[in-house]
Amino acid sequence: MRSLMSCPAPAKLNLFLHVTGRRPDGYHLLQSVFQLIDRCDTLDFTLRGDERIRRVTDVPGVPEDSDLVVRAARLLQAEVARRTGTPPPGVDIALHKVLPMGGGLGGGSSDAATTLLALNRLWHGGLSKQELMDLGLPLGADIPFFLFGETAFAEGVGEALRPVDGPDCWYVVIEPGVQVPTGDIFTSEHLTRNTAAVIISDFSRHFADQNIGLRQFGKNDLQQVASRLFPPVAQAVEWLGVHGDARMTGSGACVFCAFHGEEQADAVLDAFGATAPSTWKGWKAKALRRHPMEMFQSESCEA
Repeated sequence: MRSLMSCPAPAKLNLFLHVTGRRPDGYHLLQSVFQLIDRCDTLDFTLRGDERIRRVTDVPGVPEDSDLVVRAARLLQAEVARRTGTPPPGVDIALHKVLPMGGGLGGGSSDAATTLLALNRLWHGGLSKQELMDLGLPLGADIPFFLFGETAFAEGVGEALRPVDGPDCWYVVIEPGVQVPTGDIFTSEHLTRNTAAVIISDFSRHFADQNIGLRQFGKNDLQQVASRLFPPVAQAVEWLGVHGDARMTGSGACVFCAFHGEEQADAVLDAFGATAPSTWKGWKAKALRRHPMEMFQSESCEA
C-alpha cells in the first residue's frame, strides 16, 4: 500500500469544560466530556521515494514546519526508525481544511491524530493505540482524545480519558467570525480555576434523566473569559440560546446547541440564514459514537 486517501479528521465539542485547579508547572487541571461530530477535515497520504515529510497543500497562517500534521508525522517517523533501525519512507500530505482555526473544535489536534493513525498503518509501525496517544500528547493535549476515538470523560490536562455515553443528537454550530487564541483565555485574570470536581456518574445521570431533555450539563468555565475578550462569542451564545441551551466549545470561538433531530437543526439554520450577521457561519453536525478511522474501515480511507 502506497497511499491512503480522504482520511477523516472529525471535530469535537466540549459538552462541558470545568477548570478545577492548576498544577505547579502552570498547566490547568480540567474536567470535560469530549464529543466527536461528523464534520471533518480530510487528509491524503502518499509515500515518497525519499525520507522527506512534505505538506503539499497551503494552510494560510500555518507554516509547514509548525503544522501539527507535519510535526506528528516526523515524530512517528523517528519512533518507527528507532524501533526498526530503518527510517520509513517520506510522505506527501494533502490537508483539506474545513474546520476553523481558533474555533475550539480541535481541528489541528484531530488532523495530527489522523496523521498518526494513517502513517502507523502505511509504515507498518505497529504502535498500539496507547503508544500513539503517548506519542501525541507532547504535541497537544487534545490529540490523545482523537486517538482514543470515542465519547470520553476527560480529566488531568485532558489526557486521562474514560469512555462515557453522550447524547445521540444533532448539533447546530456557529462560527462567529473570530479566532480565539487559547493562551489568551488560560492566562486571563478573570478565569475561574476552582470549579468543584464532578464524577463521571454525575454526567451519566444527567442525560439519563428523561425530564432534562438536551439541557447541557455543567458549564464551560472558559466561556465568560472568551465572551469578555471577543464580544461576537457572547453574541453568538445569545442568538443560539433563543433556540436551546447554547454554549461555547473549548476555549472558543465556536458556539453550539443540541437538537433531537435533523429537522430541528435545519429549522434553526433557516432562521440563521435570515437573521444572523453576515460575518458568521452556521452548520449542522451529527454526534458520533466512534471515530470514523476506527479499525481503518474501508469507508474511512480509500487505499
